[in-house]
Amino acid sequence: MSDTSLPPALLTALSDLLGPSGLLTDAGDTEAFCTDWRMLYHGRCAAVLRPASTEDCAKAVALCAEHGVPMVPQGGNTSMVGGATPDNSGKAVVISTNRMTRIHTIDHADLTMTVEAGVTLKAAQDAAAAEGLMLPLSISSEGSAEIGGILATNAGGNNTVRYGNARELALGLEAVLPDGQVLNLMRRLRKDNTGYALRQLLIGSEGTLGLITTAIIQLQPAPRSRETALCALADPQAVLNLFAAFRKQDPAAIQAFEYMSGTSMALVNNLIEGASLPLETPAPAYALVELGSPRADDSLRTLMEDVLGQALEDGLVTDAVLAESEGQRQALWMIREEHAEAQKRAGASVKNDVSVPLSAIPEFITKATAACEALIPGIRVAPFGHIGDGNIHFNLVQPEGMDPKAFLAQDHAMMDTVAGIVRTLDGSFSAEHGVGQLKTYMMPSWRGGAELDAMRKIKAALDPKNLMNPGKIFPES
Repeated sequence: MSDTSLPPALLTALSDLLGPSGLLTDAGDTEAFCTDWRMLYHGRCAAVLRPASTEDCAKAVALCAEHGVPMVPQGGNTSMVGGATPDNSGKAVVISTNRMTRIHTIDHADLTMTVEAGVTLKAAQDAAAAEGLMLPLSISSEGSAEIGGILATNAGGNNTVRYGNARELALGLEAVLPDGQVLNLMRRLRKDNTGYALRQLLIGSEGTLGLITTAIIQLQPAPRSRETALCALADPQAVLNLFAAFRKQDPAAIQAFEYMSGTSMALVNNLIEGASLPLETPAPAYALVELGSPRADDSLRTLMEDVLGQALEDGLVTDAVLAESEGQRQALWMIREEHAEAQKRAGASVKNDVSVPLSAIPEFITKATAACEALIPGIRVAPFGHIGDGNIHFNLVQPEGMDPKAFLAQDHAMMDTVAGIVRTLDGSFSAEHGVGQLKTYMMPSWRGGAELDAMRKIKAALDPKNLMNPGKIFPES
């Protein structure tokens, strides 16, 4: 084994517990676990622990707690805010769930599936689909994002408008607390008012209160009819008006309603192989609309055509294309899903995962765009997001030719500019990506006073030594 800062007794105990594939200490093996997906955060760790079961995870956590070693829970390592990256001290261990990949049961009566934390969202979706069911959570990184991390960050995604965030889909949890105790909340109950809802405390806690190892996830009947359309519109207000038109006709039919800016769409078309805009001319704004129903004979096509037909006649929509096959549907969704990757390829970018009331979306995008363009001339403002739940990924891409480091050096100025406008509209600076280490500095001004004090007391009660994912969510004291 390579040199490591872990005490020899702890290293031996972990080696005996986890075996050679469960304990990584060589820098070449651990490097990938110490860098985030965006390549913005680069840390070091004493080792990577890869338990294969809740029991081994609990024993490993207990050993680390006994020796005072900080622990960084990590799933698929797709965090946008550095929430799963260790710091540069090299003292922490990363605890990866990527060996905990069992899908235990799928229950048709309860419409649930029981899965371990390391199962990727795509694998869980495929397992549900094989049983004629649907796991409704859908995010761009579903091929690598894991269930444990998705719950720890309360991920939202494309179908939130109909099915809710991860929080609404989780019935039961099993988690390892910072001292190694196993918290068993594996109940398939829709109603349970016996005290505090501890699972809801863990969901969205970003691994600071415990490490989720297993979950019971709610499923839905698979859609038997589905209609998807890509629409071109003049501006965000038109996109919101189109959403209102669909909601007025049949809100229960809306499965997803996604907004994409013209700038962001252009990056996808220019930088992603196989992406092609299936409309005659580019537009300032786009909406990807998907309707779904478990009824095979549902009249979704008529609903889609009626609403879009009226919208075209009124000038609300300037052009639209409807998917005529599953292949065309997937091609439309591919355009939407590649926005984050396209922006990554375009250069340095600053992510603003924010939410505002639906009615304020057009005002927010307009004001924030003008403010950022004034702050950094030539900046490429490339927002996209979930119009149905008010969550906009207001992403800012460096001007062409600008030094990436010089651009990122102004990240706080850009984030503060956007957040200031969000605050005036009664929104949130963190909608679904979490706080991580990227936005901890915002917490005192946004969640100060009694709210932040209560959060700190909860953290201190469950993790008095601050060993579980330190440096995340809470600003340095």
